[in-house]
Amino acid sequence: MNDVLSAKMVSQGLLPSGSLLDSLIHVSKEVDSMEKLPFVHTRNVSSMIRRVKLLSSLFEEMQEAGTPLPPSSILCLTELFSVIRRVKVLIQDCKDGSSLWSLIQLEFISNQFYVLVKEMGRALEILPLSLLNVTSDIREQVELLHKQAKRAELLIDPRELQRREQVKQAMTNNSLHNKKNKGFIDFAKVEEILSSIGLRTPSDYDGEISKLEAEAQNQAGTGGLIIVSNINNLVSLVSYSKSMIFRDGGSGRNEEDCKPLSSFLYSKVHDSSSSSQSMTPNVPDEFRCPISLDLMRDPVIVSSGHTYDRTSIAQWINSGHHTCPKSGQRLIHTALIPNYALKSLVQQWCYDNNVPVNEPTTEGNNNKKKNSKEEAIDQISANKAAADAVKMTAEFLVGKLATGSADIQRQAAYELRLLAKTGMVNRSVIAEVGAIPFLVTLLGSQDSRIQEHAVTTLFNLSIFDNNKILIMAAGAVDSIVEVLESGKTMEARENAAASIYSLSMVDELKVQIGGRARAIPALVGLLKEGTSIGKKDAASALFNLAVYNPNKVSIVKAGAVPVLVELLMDDKAGITDDALAVLALLLGCSEGLQEIRNSRALVPLLIDLMRFGSVKGKENSITLLLGLCKEEGEVVARRLLANPRSIPSLQSLAADGSLRARRKADALLRLLNRCCSQPHHSL
Repeated sequence: MNDVLSAKMVSQGLLPSGSLLDSLIHVSKEVDSMEKLPFVHTRNVSSMIRRVKLLSSLFEEMQEAGTPLPPSSILCLTELFSVIRRVKVLIQDCKDGSSLWSLIQLEFISNQFYVLVKEMGRALEILPLSLLNVTSDIREQVELLHKQAKRAELLIDPRELQRREQVKQAMTNNSLHNKKNKGFIDFAKVEEILSSIGLRTPSDYDGEISKLEAEAQNQAGTGGLIIVSNINNLVSLVSYSKSMIFRDGGSGRNEEDCKPLSSFLYSKVHDSSSSSQSMTPNVPDEFRCPISLDLMRDPVIVSSGHTYDRTSIAQWINSGHHTCPKSGQRLIHTALIPNYALKSLVQQWCYDNNVPVNEPTTEGNNNKKKNSKEEAIDQISANKAAADAVKMTAEFLVGKLATGSADIQRQAAYELRLLAKTGMVNRSVIAEVGAIPFLVTLLGSQDSRIQEHAVTTLFNLSIFDNNKILIMAAGAVDSIVEVLESGKTMEARENAAASIYSLSMVDELKVQIGGRARAIPALVGLLKEGTSIGKKDAASALFNLAVYNPNKVSIVKAGAVPVLVELLMDDKAGITDDALAVLALLLGCSEGLQEIRNSRALVPLLIDLMRFGSVKGKENSITLLLGLCKEEGEVVARRLLANPRSIPSLQSLAADGSLRARRKADALLRLLNRCCSQPHHSL
């Protein structure tokens, strides 16, 4: 009986392939062998590994006994396999992801560990220990583990809470630095905090920045604008901290290689002069004004993009000059834009070296000169000046896109990508100066970086709703689909999918994009081949397109259903909810229903997801099961009734699920009840 039941459950996809005990031992060993623990959530991770290690001893002893498993143990062991597998994924995510972001999400991730501990306790509750051929020591340890799991409470390390608050304070100070020039960051304290979460060398900082940028990309376009803003604030904090903490030793990077064409936002002037008139000792060259060679206490940017001290450049302009002292370029306006980024660096340097922030470095009458010239020079308000400067910068960069060499086009496209990344005003201005047609042309570039920057800039621009129509009017869709199909880098393909996702938020654009014969097959192709981020972008775009009924048939014909079902079984992909949402929409057309009905592995997966999925995942799982039961009737109903986990899961959701889940669970239970009450029902 045991062998028959086990074989049946394996065939339905409820058990891992191969021997159940072998699979349990293997996944337990994988968790136990995780060497380097993450720097955040250490207590939760180590506690979970200890629990899994104890269970591993149980599984090994059961295997060594060589006796058949009691039928009543199959369900418990299957649930334990599911829990341990998710434990492995969660710990791996903590190790591979951003430590700072894990710290910010302290409660959320700690709650995930707590939920897994509780599920482990519920599984052990139905384990028939008395029927297992194990030693008394193992039995006592498992019973103790069960009791501990039942009593377990949410574990949040107070030290990590304190670190998180310190990081938030540093983020606030960093934001004030960049926006209002208020407050200082205690870099000794910041270095201590970052060191405690594993950031100790310049390469550690670079790696953390890359992980944060990847997380921001993952969150972009999903409606979490506040989340993306917080992540970008963390990137800014880590970058700024790295520049200050390692400014003496350096990281070996050539800063000049990264210097933008236009130094508008974060200009640092490099002067080759070897002498200085400043009384302040050891002033870094990048902090000296190119005119006076003194410390720039109030750095401003002129229209050429170069930075000077306000007093010096004001005196230069008032003496009748209309050119940039450093480049000789004619100044198209005389507005002086504060360089907040450089000013915050100068203030921090003054603070670290006990140099008065407001003390002039030249003769005392400089203050009088400054006060007498400021009103004459600042001809427009700060806000309008900033907007005009953005427009000027965008025009300058678009000109480089149109006439520059490949190297210049690559740099210009990259800077437009950064400029379009934040702020609706920036996105509007970039479109107004005519950037979109040039970016569409660059999608066909043979240079992989130019293509990648162009498609990413278009994605960033498309976040502003007015630009969606402009991008479509420029004939961008066919070029974006070309990049999606055969882009020169995977990042370019993924951002092409993100662009289609963003554009398809507009109803009439769903029709236009779905009408392109290659668009939907290209998205399904990325769904198969992309990274986790790419698959998520592709699934999100397919969901938007599937809202328009005629597109559903095209998605089914492109072979999306088998790929989506396969992704439900792929823990690493991490797009279970997205795949379920698309399948639930495809159920609305006859072709989609037939394809979903043909998937024999789907029903057992949906039963598992009703128990272990997210709120949305549970809702969509019930939607799919209810739709299949209504259309296919008794066949699917019998498969549900034959599964020992389906009815308890439905009853649990009917009692405690979301409003939508409760409604659909009630409907499905009534349908199954009618099936059971039919006279010819054989179960």
